[in-house]
Amino acid sequence: MDDHYFSADPAVPFKRAPVAASVWGRDLELTSGSGVFAQGRLDVGTAVLFRETVPPTRASAVLDLGCGYGVIGLAVAACVPGARVWAVDVNERAVLLANENAAALGVADRYTAVTPDAVPADVAFDEIWSNPPIRVGKQALHELLLTWLPRLTPEGRAVMVVGKNLGADSLQRWLREQGYPTERVASAKGFRVLETRRGR
Repeated sequence: MDDHYFSADPAVPFKRAPVAASVWGRDLELTSGSGVFAQGRLDVGTAVLFRETVPPTRASAVLDLGCGYGVIGLAVAACVPGARVWAVDVNERAVLLANENAAALGVADRYTAVTPDAVPADVAFDEIWSNPPIRVGKQALHELLLTWLPRLTPEGRAVMVVGKNLGADSLQRWLREQGYPTERVASAKGFRVLETRRGR
């Protein structure tokens, strides 16, 4: 496969596809697309994330890291009316779809999807939620996490879902080694849900 969902501008022809996603007891009608992660579906890992967690109701600033067509951040925006959600992805189609979905759901006033360098440098996050792009490779993934985890507020946390067979346990150990206390809060269908706290 020459082209990947983590390309900035995928070469595969762009075709939209509807997705019906059940998130925290709500049903969201979204649009995905070719060249974007999980085209036409809610992937198993993200479904596990929703099933094993509750919405971050006390968060006022949330980041959806590697947002794809936007389902995680849009779920936060839909379920937490006080939250301001930023969503980032290197894939320009993903950013386009996520913003279209926000408009369709009526949360565009509190939800912004952008490429990573477009997030203002002074924005900090109470929560980071992510089904991170493990397949970019270990070094790129580590660089990604070390770019965004320092932007958590002092009491902030990151919640991530990672496949066990894709290195969830080694990632947990690595995060601890970097000074980010990380616990496994759930395990289901071959996935781990990890909670990472801001290092002291």
